[in-house]
Amino acid sequence: MNDKTNTDSFEMTGKCPFGGDRIGGALGTPPALSDWYPDRLKVELLHQNGPRANPLGEEFDYASAFNGLDYAALKQDIKGFLTSSVAWWPSDYGNYGPQMVRMAWHAAGTYRIADGRGGAGEAMQRFAPLSSWWDNGNTDKSRRLIWPIKQKYGSALSWGDLMVLTGNCALEIMGFPTYGFGGGRRDAWEADNSTYWGAEVWDPKHLNSSDGMVTRDKRWRGKNGDADYDLENPLGASHQALIYVNPEGPYSNGDPMGSARDIRITFTRMAMNDEETVALIAGGHAFGKSHGMVKAADVGPPPEIAPIEAMGLGWQNPEGTGFAEFTMTNGIEGSWTQNPTQWDNSYLENLFKFEWEQTRSPAGAMQWTPTDPNAPKTPDAHTPGKMAPLMMMTSDLALKVDPSYRLVCEKFLADFDAFTKAFSKAWYKLTHRDMGPRERYLGPEKRNDDDLLWQDPIPARDHEMIDEADITALKQSVLAAGVSASDLVFTAFSAAVTHRSSDKRGGANGGRLALSPQKDWSINHRTVPVIAALREVMEAFNGKRADGRKVSLADLIVLGGCAALEKAAADAGVKIAVPFTPGRRDTTQELTDIEMFRWLKPVADGFRNYLDEGFEEISQGVSPEEMFLDKAQLLSLTAPEWVALVGGLRVMNANCDGSSHGVFTDRVGVLTNDFFTVLTSMDYEWKKTDAAGMTFALDDRTTGKQRFTATRCDLVFGSNSQLRAVAEVYGSSDGHARFVKDFVKAWDKVMMLDRYDVKL
Repeated sequence: MNDKTNTDSFEMTGKCPFGGDRIGGALGTPPALSDWYPDRLKVELLHQNGPRANPLGEEFDYASAFNGLDYAALKQDIKGFLTSSVAWWPSDYGNYGPQMVRMAWHAAGTYRIADGRGGAGEAMQRFAPLSSWWDNGNTDKSRRLIWPIKQKYGSALSWGDLMVLTGNCALEIMGFPTYGFGGGRRDAWEADNSTYWGAEVWDPKHLNSSDGMVTRDKRWRGKNGDADYDLENPLGASHQALIYVNPEGPYSNGDPMGSARDIRITFTRMAMNDEETVALIAGGHAFGKSHGMVKAADVGPPPEIAPIEAMGLGWQNPEGTGFAEFTMTNGIEGSWTQNPTQWDNSYLENLFKFEWEQTRSPAGAMQWTPTDPNAPKTPDAHTPGKMAPLMMMTSDLALKVDPSYRLVCEKFLADFDAFTKAFSKAWYKLTHRDMGPRERYLGPEKRNDDDLLWQDPIPARDHEMIDEADITALKQSVLAAGVSASDLVFTAFSAAVTHRSSDKRGGANGGRLALSPQKDWSINHRTVPVIAALREVMEAFNGKRADGRKVSLADLIVLGGCAALEKAAADAGVKIAVPFTPGRRDTTQELTDIEMFRWLKPVADGFRNYLDEGFEEISQGVSPEEMFLDKAQLLSLTAPEWVALVGGLRVMNANCDGSSHGVFTDRVGVLTNDFFTVLTSMDYEWKKTDAAGMTFALDDRTTGKQRFTATRCDLVFGSNSQLRAVAEVYGSSDGHARFVKDFVKAWDKVMMLDRYDVKL
């Protein structure tokens, strides 16, 4: 052991106790591969949160466990706790309700529509970086307070479900009628190392406030108020480490109108319209208070870097007791209403009845106080009989100065019932937006009686499903319809590849490939005549059946791809059955939220060798292969599944425009392993064909003649060491049959990703 080790505090002075001058290896922290090679493709991101991290095991059936618990008793336990108070973290006003509403909101509010990431679904608030964002200050206390409830119900109650349900119960005990609750959130078991939260770099001096982001913020284009003012995709928050916007205004400048612009952009990025935005802000601020009694610089570090003896709790406050009347969270101090634990309309009444002037909190944060000395007071959260002035934030004044937000506020002021209903439905959307179709919801309070457009509803099936004999007959009809195998495969894959495992949106179910906006995307133009031909097959089949069995267009699109692949495999000398599970239903244009589905339109799709015309401007320096990796992750693919899937799609020529890029075969439409044999061959030499290095040509080393062409999304499977290792398996002399089997398995996985009607 190194004699410079301090065994009392286990602080080491530059030496590793196991030898050497640098802490490294499995027991230390060596430089990461990304430190050595910052531009390498991080394929390992596909294997995060794997089964080895899950202590419950792959066979654990959460749906059965959740459905088996006593739901009424669970809610009673939560509500009983909410009106209690514990010594180590006393409740404000004798009610933990407002604190728990904030916890649930901040868990769900990370959701963003651009890539579907974020949200409460996996309870990622427990892990870095979210656990230590300054905007999540003291949510660690909230989760620790409800640990006894989690402990009681164990694996039958996920953290994700508990956090959201606690928020619901909190609203209910304060007189607010919630719209419902759907369980079914499955917890993650490790930190998220892949979601891009912004390019800003933390300054340790500003861990407890947004001040450090003032000069380092890189996510905005243009200046607040300019026509080109916009937020970098796919981000949703206005600053690093925030859930939405800086409550003191952009860069803490105290500008309500500038704050309104930030609010509209960030809430839109999180799938909310103006009415929903006002309902959420006004509804949320009807409860509780903000905490700012101590300067941020005096508060200890967040949980992720707190001392080991803190046992996962951060933001230790040295002033007074460190809690109750000395609590420090976002730096703003005070409450918005006279009764912070009761649902009423006083937030909006106060906002519009009084004029407000800028003041400073004890922590130095900018806030607003009524100019009228006779304005009502709000009770102190901990000292009986003590009263304090009302408070508003710059982000509250934004609702008053922005014309559109003001109209909504005036509507809610005149009709409290309309406000209540709007907040109820907006809260339901906020806390369930990332859960996907209603089939995933569990519990007695899930709502099945309302087609909410943001849930991408699909009507119930009104006919009998096709059977095996029908499937066989339909395959023959499709193959006889004059559509090429390549077109059938491309169309089926185009329907399914829209799926996002992040928020469970997209996929083939619903048949939305035949509806706007998907049918109008340039990447899908090749599918239009194929769908027209498939409609004829569908109508002919459905029109002659007297037994009630029908095939949906959504099913037929997928079945067409499966039939084409079976033929392609047979033509390559491999007999294999491509799995097909019927039961998809067709939705309607009226049940398709065009604006929200536009976010699913790809900027780049390596599976179909597609780059948007504006790729260079939109991508902001992100390479096509990095976007390809991101899409593979959104499809929850492993590296071998990704490699196999691409190899099959290429020899089938599933390029969006039918181009020859990556089609390394002379037998197009035959399911060979030619893509891999060519990719790994040293008989050829790859050369750039454009200055940017986006396209390439393969020249025969002996003759010098061009053999094939490719994009970066083709060559990455030979250039990246991890992907090449898999490609070499499929390109070997014994790799063909293995490739076909693995490709079909990966294909079926993608086709079934959105089938929550047959899986949970």
